[in-house]
Amino acid sequence: MEATGKLTNVQLELLKLFQYNLSDAQLTDIKGMLARYFADVASSEMDKLWEEQSWDEKTIESWKDEHLRTSG
Repeated sequence: MEATGKLTNVQLELLKLFQYNLSDAQLTDIKGMLARYFADVASSEMDKLWEEQSWDEKTIESWKDEHLRTSG
């Protein structure tokens, strides 16, 4: 992501939380909610890829043997 000097919609929304003095437990809860949200999004995207690409366990097994490093 390129720095544009403008805040993103997520940053603007999170700034609204700064008006509150939250406890450490509340901050931990919020971090957990954000982590779960983004994990769920990533999981949904992977599920979609598996479906679209017809991946299966054989696909995963074949990936284990691939050499993905490039010379450089």
